[in-house]
Amino acid sequence: MLSRWLAITVVLLLLPIAQAVARPLVLAGGTVIHGYPHAPLRNGVIVIEGERITAVGTVDSVSLPPDAEVISTEGMTVLPGLWDLQVHLDRIGSADEARWREVYLPIAPRVVGPLVARQLLEAGVTSIRAMPTSARAGLGLAERVRETRVDGPTIHATGRALGKLPRSPGEAVFQVTGAQSAAAQVAELARAGAGFIVLEQVELWSADELSAAVGEARIRAAKVFARGESAASVERALAAGVDGFIGMDFGTELSIPASTLEKIAARARATDKPPLSWSPAISGVLNYEALRRDPEPLDDPASFTGLPPLMSMDLRASLRYLDRVRWYDMPALRAPGLCPKLRQLQEAGVRLVIGSDSGAPGQLHTRAVWQEIDYWVHDCGIDPLFAIQAATREAAAAMGVEHESGTLSPGKYADIIAVRGDLLRHPALLQRLDIIVRHGRRFR
Repeated sequence: MLSRWLAITVVLLLLPIAQAVARPLVLAGGTVIHGYPHAPLRNGVIVIEGERITAVGTVDSVSLPPDAEVISTEGMTVLPGLWDLQVHLDRIGSADEARWREVYLPIAPRVVGPLVARQLLEAGVTSIRAMPTSARAGLGLAERVRETRVDGPTIHATGRALGKLPRSPGEAVFQVTGAQSAAAQVAELARAGAGFIVLEQVELWSADELSAAVGEARIRAAKVFARGESAASVERALAAGVDGFIGMDFGTELSIPASTLEKIAARARATDKPPLSWSPAISGVLNYEALRRDPEPLDDPASFTGLPPLMSMDLRASLRYLDRVRWYDMPALRAPGLCPKLRQLQEAGVRLVIGSDSGAPGQLHTRAVWQEIDYWVHDCGIDPLFAIQAATREAAAAMGVEHESGTLSPGKYADIIAVRGDLLRHPALLQRLDIIVRHGRRFR
């Protein structure tokens, strides 16, 4: 009964929140971080017609369409819409696993996913890579967004992950039982519309199984990403030729093992293979530890924007006792090594991309991406422009769609956000956006 009541409650919340822009739209006057490796544009102008950008320049170099709607971005930083390459569409950050499975997982495709999609868009996230879940919750929602039946980011989705260990029925993992099984399951996911494949527990796979999975994915033009679960998993996945890694877990050590780092760097330098991408997702653990010390951010109503009252109440209640959470493995011991390992990957030449693990306990979709960027900058000492590019240009390139997204240039989708102030000095400004445009439609 509770699940049915929730489903009925959110129907009105899921109505479209923006109308198509009929006239050309112009954003004029702000500092434009276009995503390319040269200086931002001062007094920048962006012209949007339909879904796409038609001109980018400065106020004295771009001619404006005579019938355009002009929006001043004076005093703002303007940049491409953000990407998050590690998103859970079937979770909203609850720490009560039993209640989540009983009440919310059954309604994830028709209720939770659309709510999450809207939350992400309101947070300035205009494109995502969704973590493995049911086909309805991932691929189905991606289609509904494409058809504008649901407001949300562009969703790059897969079905279930491929792993070796049997899992409970609620977990999004197919068990691989041999090379033929691996190839068949990749083919099934590709036929369902998956644009990428996720491999888990790679250290338990045989070389033949890995070769079969990656080979079938290449035939199907699907990218392959492996969980960065251990040094052994990373090394075996590198040998198999995966496109990148999701998450970064080398235990409680303060650094990546030297032999593993050498193999990572060799792959990153290889000129005969595509760049190796990695979404370290460090903010899940760091945010969890911060909330254990000071849960005040959970009192901010903005953290729960867009959720029905009952769901918001449930979520708040689940986060009162964070010490009981079992999602994060030894977080207090892992936290000190996350920034050193991130910098090692950067120095090795890996294509670092932003993935927040949003939806994990305490990782609220309304906050997760800007927190990931902020941790990179203020805790790990990463250059702010590098971090922003990891959430825009590099993320789009990692998913193979850099020709359509990730930077601000003519011909690309008009996915744009703007915030008042100097974002390169204060990345946390991303938590309070002034303008959000996705595919030419203004949502804020």
